[in-house]
Amino acid sequence: MPVSAQASRTVARHRQKIEDLIAAMTVEEKAGQLNLLADPFRWMPTAVNPLDGTGDPARVTALIREGKVGSLFNGIGAEAGRRIQRVAMEESRLKIPLLFAADVIHGLSTIFPVPLAEAAAFDTELARRTARAAAVETAASAVHQTYAPMVDVARDQRWGRNVEGAGEDVLLNNLLAAARVRGFQGEKGLDDRDAVLATAKHMAAYSAAVGGVEYNTTDMSEQTLRGVFLPPFKASVDAGALSIMSAFNDVNGVPASGSRKLLTDILRGEWGFEGFVVSDYTSEQELVAHGFAEDGRDAARLAFNAGVDVSMVSGLYLEHLPSLVASGEVSMARLDEAVRRVLNTKAALGLFDDPYRGTDPVREKAVIGSREHVELSREAGRKSVVLLKNDNGLLPLKKSQKIALVGPFADDVDNIWGPWTIWGAPERRVSLEAGFRAAMSDPQNLTLARGSGVETPLDGGIEQAVAAARDAEVIVLAIGEATNMSGEAQSRTEIVVPAPQVALVDAMAALGKPMVILLRNGRALALEGNVKNAQAIVVTWFLGEQMGHAVADVLFGDHGPSARLPVSFPHKSGQQPYSYDRKTTGRPANPDLASEEYKARYRETTNTALYPFGYGLTYGAISYGPVEMESDKLAWAGTLDLAVTVTNTGSHPAEELVQLYIHDRVASLTQPGRLLKDFKRVSLKPGQSTKVSFTLNARQLGFIGADETWRIEPGLFDVWLAPHAQGGAKATFQLIGPASITDGR
Repeated sequence: MPVSAQASRTVARHRQKIEDLIAAMTVEEKAGQLNLLADPFRWMPTAVNPLDGTGDPARVTALIREGKVGSLFNGIGAEAGRRIQRVAMEESRLKIPLLFAADVIHGLSTIFPVPLAEAAAFDTELARRTARAAAVETAASAVHQTYAPMVDVARDQRWGRNVEGAGEDVLLNNLLAAARVRGFQGEKGLDDRDAVLATAKHMAAYSAAVGGVEYNTTDMSEQTLRGVFLPPFKASVDAGALSIMSAFNDVNGVPASGSRKLLTDILRGEWGFEGFVVSDYTSEQELVAHGFAEDGRDAARLAFNAGVDVSMVSGLYLEHLPSLVASGEVSMARLDEAVRRVLNTKAALGLFDDPYRGTDPVREKAVIGSREHVELSREAGRKSVVLLKNDNGLLPLKKSQKIALVGPFADDVDNIWGPWTIWGAPERRVSLEAGFRAAMSDPQNLTLARGSGVETPLDGGIEQAVAAARDAEVIVLAIGEATNMSGEAQSRTEIVVPAPQVALVDAMAALGKPMVILLRNGRALALEGNVKNAQAIVVTWFLGEQMGHAVADVLFGDHGPSARLPVSFPHKSGQQPYSYDRKTTGRPANPDLASEEYKARYRETTNTALYPFGYGLTYGAISYGPVEMESDKLAWAGTLDLAVTVTNTGSHPAEELVQLYIHDRVASLTQPGRLLKDFKRVSLKPGQSTKVSFTLNARQLGFIGADETWRIEPGLFDVWLAPHAQGGAKATFQLIGPASITDGR
């Protein structure tokens, strides 16, 4: 496993110390190293976690003193971190440093776009940079580990935690998982002062919950598990992640937190993972509610023997591991192995050399919310804005126009951070109103009205909005989801704009003025009626603290829109689960026919997306030429060069994301109609053309076969060089080679 050379040397240097500690520990102290509790000293954020009844500071202090706590989570602060660590280092018998962890999902103090929004940028370097900035602030606040990135591939937009991931495509998830791990952990080694341990979560198939219902069961083929849901975890491990979080759900009847197949056979046996596995919040205890374990003791036995090394909050390991070892139900070797993994990781983090790392209040103050990080938040925000529709060139807006900014998010600051924001600075939040007024040549040309609540109407709200819009040249409607409508435990049956907001949109449309829809959302939405029919539609997600400025940067044309959808926007909620890479079936529907009998489709809509994966407009006008190939054959050990000429025929500069998709015509297992295999971004001036080139190899054409190994088969392949998953220039080539090849990947 590619742990950095520096971290490996650090672990090697402390190997004898670690073995001496393990030999000196009592069984209770070993269990203590595997006991992770909420930090009761530095604010346990109940807004994002269930209430924890074990968080009495005096009790936790006593447990630390007795060597019965190995880690604390969701507390930050340099000065307090030093005080807590001092208990472990000066008052406990073995003086083993505590590991501090936190849910730093898209920023600590400086809040960046939610991960799904940032995925829309299709920019791995941007993802690395924002994770790096978050790590710098986190490490300076006496936190050593983050519970991120979430790498669950999400195909059902009803599921609330779409907002934490990178969308529906495997390749994009793989790339962003690796980039975020590298960003959190840095390039200098985990013992660098600005590094934090990344934790890829939730292993595995958590996002495939039946019906999109949070914490629900999952059931799937081995090919889908290995071909769709496991690859981003493998990418995280390959990028150096030394922590994995197990999931709440069951997979084919076995709870993930009790699955030896997932957490030992695959993670360690196949991938060579060397770090530790931590349960999600009481997920090992929940084996009882699953009906998989008889009681807490049985749950501890099953989870621990499956491969969960660290128990979060439940206290089951501290309570039951000593007796389980005494009875022989858990081996001492397995216990020592888990403790060794935790201590090795603490060594890699430099905690044996400097247990007080990150506890300097002067440095903490210097890096938290730095100007550089705030500027990066604004940059990331504008690079995440997706333009879906722009009839008659309504956008960009003119800074001199009279604009009515209407909707529940017009002047709102409470819903710009998005879910999983715990320690952001409220004073830095920039509303749409503030961003617009700062950008406009005359701020007095902006009129404002909320018009509606998010899920409830406002008394007189529509009348006030009509009055505000009466003299405007253009109406900008800020509508969509509130923060608490996305995220954990926020599954939705209908992924639509709430009815009171639709009524507001209808009233604005009746005025007959040009109308721009700004969607605030943590998932793909099904757009209908006047929302769908507005002249311009912009997806603005939850863009973090600089949201107002970031949106204004794009809407007023200081920066062109460059993002693309990482999730498909369906015609109807009932199409869920939906992803672009679905299979054609034996009775494929014609997407151009509104009505077609005896085909794989719904009565009410075509079997397509309203706005597909990869879709997004620019202020330019981009055209694609034909696919250019040096040959229509790809040799087994060779490569195939492809290219397409793209032209900006518009009057504005543009950034185009050229995407390469393939389809295996005939295979031993049925294949998706399209699969993304590469993408490249190009900048085009008005009137400019450029050739965008790609190189394909046979390895990219493989799939998980019936024998559960990576399989490559010869035959005909379609290839598209395209602006999104439902369009583009198409060609065909043949892979020449033996009958097939497998490599056991």
